[in-house]
Amino acid sequence: MYETDIALSRDAFDPREVARAGDLWRAFQDLAVFGSSEAGWPPPRYVAEGVSFIVRAMTVVHHRATSHGEALRGSTWPSGFKRGIFFRRECRIRGEDGAPVASATQDWVHVSAELKLVRASDALVEAFPIESRERPIELPAREAVEGAPTHGFAFEVWHGWMDPLGHVNHPRYVDWADEGLARAVADAGLDPQGLRAHAESARYKAGTVAGDRVHVATRLVGRAADGAAVVEHAMTVDDRPVCRVTTHRSHPDADLVERLSV
Repeated sequence: MYETDIALSRDAFDPREVARAGDLWRAFQDLAVFGSSEAGWPPPRYVAEGVSFIVRAMTVVHHRATSHGEALRGSTWPSGFKRGIFFRRECRIRGEDGAPVASATQDWVHVSAELKLVRASDALVEAFPIESRERPIELPAREAVEGAPTHGFAFEVWHGWMDPLGHVNHPRYVDWADEGLARAVADAGLDPQGLRAHAESARYKAGTVAGDRVHVATRLVGRAADGAAVVEHAMTVDDRPVCRVTTHRSHPDADLVERLSV
């Protein structure tokens, strides 16, 4: 297991002084990179060997909000590596008191420089011994809600969003999902800044690159056991599925399930 201090940047916080979900996803990504570097595999080594890991799915549960300047501690460990291709990593962020702030399970795939699935070298596999510490993170159970309307918006991917692999980095899809929900909430007469993150997951089908026109279709699909609205966000480029994000969100001023059902 690798541990390190975490400091969220000032622009990670919304007008309520609460860290955005997407920025916690970026913190988890940094934590994974730090853990890999500590194991002898920093980013330059992947580049030199013409391989990399890309995220195919990720699930996060938020235990409580965090504010700017709060001392945070992150930990991460490998929890699965199948056939040298499918890699699972657990990540946790805790507060100064040791209580959990956010927890994540990341599912990665090992790919070549051409982004094709390829088995990792023996040296890479041996660098990440599997540890069994905590159960993988899963979304809370939900009760289905049928018939809710779909809200959509579209945009063009910026050149400035390209990551080291030349495509949109995986946390940004959570930003897009939250923007889709924010617009639906605003249309329902609520302040989007009141939205509270409980959990989210993403499953990636294909990458997006600069110039792509992404359409985000947002629709209420359920109610979680804690009362949060469960909202799905289907993201497509030219009708081609690229990602599906599921968010669990609540609002202090209204029942989101009721507001998004009509």
